[in-house]
Amino acid sequence: LSLKFGDVGNLKGLVIRFLLTTSYYQLSVQNWFSLHSLQLLYNHSIQATFNATRIHAPASYSYHCEHVSSLQRYDALLIPSSANDLSKLWEVTFTDFQIQGFNVQEGHFAYAKDCASFFSPAILMGLVMSLILLLVLAYALHMLIHLKSLDRHYECKASPAYFSQVKDNDIGDEKEPLRSNANESFELRNQQFCKIYI
Repeated sequence: LSLKFGDVGNLKGLVIRFLLTTSYYQLSVQNWFSLHSLQLLYNHSIQATFNATRIHAPASYSYHCEHVSSLQRYDALLIPSSANDLSKLWEVTFTDFQIQGFNVQEGHFAYAKDCASFFSPAILMGLVMSLILLLVLAYALHMLIHLKSLDRHYECKASPAYFSQVKDNDIGDEKEPLRSNANESFELRNQQFCKIYI
């Protein structure tokens, strides 16, 4: 494909030539086209040549990209063909680039295959955060499943007195004062404690 500027001021001698190739891939069972290289011609002489990378689409589709450029800030899909020629002196950038070399019908572009990668940084970050949330949820469900309910069976037993009995014949209140050597002590009787089983 050749893009000519006609009589547009100083650009009338400039021609941008796109070299396209087609290939058949058995895995996709269809033909694909790819932009092989881009040439800049001025007054019928080649000024610069750029090799194109990752610019391809099925032959029945068109290819679309927001920026196709030789600059690194736009992902440099156009690479100078040689370090010795004049290509490194040129900076080429196409904005809202769309191309279709084959199977053009009624002068309109077919459905476009976009250059945007499916796994963009935002999508990858969302996938990582979703994975973390799923792990937290799985851990919480695991803890809930293995949580045992409180069994409401209590077993109460009488505990022995903490103090030895001083008088066997005294039956009174649970607290009975005992006097010996002017020291006051208490004897606890019928003390009970309960066990709770979980």
